[in-house]
Amino acid sequence: MPHTIVTDVCQGVADCVDACPVACIHEGPGKNVQGTDWYWIDFTTCIDCGICFQVCPVAGAIVQEERPDLQKTP
Repeated sequence: MPHTIVTDVCQGVADCVDACPVACIHEGPGKNVQGTDWYWIDFTTCIDCGICFQVCPVAGAIVQEERPDLQKTP
């Protein structure tokens, strides 16, 4: 099951983007409720490796389950 980036918690650090082996993490348009850039995971491409979860320095920004209700997608 893919991981999920929680849109309103993401702070746009983007360590996950470079770490992802399948390039399934993309920048979202605009800013989130915190006024920061944000990213989203393409659930159809994600291989559930968990690297994004491991490298993200923002507590609670990535959850280890597929939660489309927490992640906005363009």
